[in-house]
Amino acid sequence: MHKLKHAIFITLFIIVTAVMGASVFFSIQGDAKADYVVETNVPFAPFEFYQDRKIVGVDVDIVNRVAAKLNKTIQIQNVEFDVIIDNVEAGRIADAGAAGLTITPAREERVNFTIPYYTSVQYVIYNRNFPPTLRGDHVVWESLAGYTLGSQIGSTGYLFVDDEIENGVLQNTGTTIKGIDSHQLAADAINSHIVDFAVADELVAKFLVEKNPDLAALPLYYSGPTREEDYPVEESYAIAVNKDRTELLDAFNEVLAEMLDQDEQGQTEIDKLVLKYMGLENE
Repeated sequence: MHKLKHAIFITLFIIVTAVMGASVFFSIQGDAKADYVVETNVPFAPFEFYQDRKIVGVDVDIVNRVAAKLNKTIQIQNVEFDVIIDNVEAGRIADAGAAGLTITPAREERVNFTIPYYTSVQYVIYNRNFPPTLRGDHVVWESLAGYTLGSQIGSTGYLFVDDEIENGVLQNTGTTIKGIDSHQLAADAINSHIVDFAVADELVAKFLVEKNPDLAALPLYYSGPTREEDYPVEESYAIAVNKDRTELLDAFNEVLAEMLDQDEQGQTEIDKLVLKYMGLENE
């Protein structure tokens, strides 16, 4: 009876996969295995977050398209952010990582990256009653000197802050960084007086501020010779792929090229998905 049930499950799995165009499976029962595993880190809205107990978002839609193009199954697994590059590099439990990953030279030595599909600016999150010194409509690094800054461990915001403290304008200013498990907890730490300010990607910062009326956020800039010459702390997102998974890398790049094609209004499919998952598509 057990063998019969197992055979029926495998048959149904094959049928469903064929009908659905090899859609993403978040959990696969029995002995069935996905062709590829993509790791992510939830929540990182609008790119990945839980909705009705399922992981949804921009990155998930991208992965779905890749699965359909390859006619293969891809399983998405939620893991700690700072292990994704390690796991993708090793290639034993993960083939790729999709978690708003920023392209950096250090990471490029370990994994392959797809073409960039979104450019983001770092934001400073703060309590409305205790703002940093503002420089027009933004915050510059120098305004954060002497404070305790929080950011998700391993995130680009954390890397930027750590680098400025070690080698940049915050060096020898008494500024400290506190690594926190998630952007949500970093924002919560502001009102708990664990950190003074938090640093996070633009969309995440806006998402967190929208949910908490006590908080506000503004873009983080490098100082120029004049205020008008200040420039933002930017980063580009891409999918990380194991260096031996050339088929998967090529499929991601083909899908992203299609989704980055602009329509008559100058919008890409990625732009529309960001608006959709931010709840702004009709605004």
